[in-house]
Amino acid sequence: MTTKPLSIPRPLVRTNQWTIFLAAVFTLVTGQYGLLLIPLIANIFGLFGFNPIMRIAKNFLKKEIKNYIPEDAAQQRFNSIIAISCLGLGFLGFTIGWQVLGYVFTGMVGIASGIAILGFCIGCFIHFQWSQFQYRRRQKQPVKEN
Repeated sequence: MTTKPLSIPRPLVRTNQWTIFLAAVFTLVTGQYGLLLIPLIANIFGLFGFNPIMRIAKNFLKKEIKNYIPEDAAQQRFNSIIAISCLGLGFLGFTIGWQVLGYVFTGMVGIASGIAILGFCIGCFIHFQWSQFQYRRRQKQPVKEN
């Protein structure tokens, strides 16, 4: 039985972010929306434990995995779901001829991945705020007495 990793080395996460960013930028510049399928399919597979982009990039790591800055695997899964949603809606928009939908969602995922490459993770911020909201909501619930 394979155990899911608790963390993912930062270079692998960055490679995935660059792939999303480049696919989005090239799609917006060239109109070749089929490029969105590369990170879309890779991240869908990643939800099941096998992201081919990260698997290929892993072959180029020079140090042992434990020697890289770790990124939380659960957080990356959350970010991946956001990316899949935006990539999928962007691809769908272009496919069915709703160009505005395609440009908006492709642009959003491109901007988000570009900002993440620069060091601020929008998905992490959203996840943290959601966790805080859930915590505060649980704290306000009255205690049930038997």
